[in-house]
Amino acid sequence: MPGITREHARRERELIEVLTEACEIAKAEITGFCWLTHEVDYQRFPASLQVIWVFDTQLDRRRAEAEGQNARMVELTEMALRELDISLSPVAGHVHFDSEEECLHAHGGDWQRRLSRLRSKRGV
Repeated sequence: MPGITREHARRERELIEVLTEACEIAKAEITGFCWLTHEVDYQRFPASLQVIWVFDTQLDRRRAEAEGQNARMVELTEMALRELDISLSPVAGHVHFDSEEECLHAHGGDWQRRLSRLRSKRGV
């Protein structure tokens, strides 16, 4: 992250902490959910914040969506951000869903490359 400041580093640690808590809750509740990550450009924070929830397979992702679990993940994201007094409206516009399977298929399992391409699409 070019030009990272102490404030950005502090904010990054805080985000990691609250999103890790949300991740652990989701892993216990949602079948097929594996992990999450986030992308942010601190020059455009918080508007640039994107949270990516990753499932094992596309089938797991579709099943969770059909069961309404994506709403739960948006809720967990919102709760995490609220702990840091970060307000995004709508939060759902900053939440994305993906899968290990799709990354493997499209990018050979290279998440850095996948996130970089997604980042350029979203302008993060």
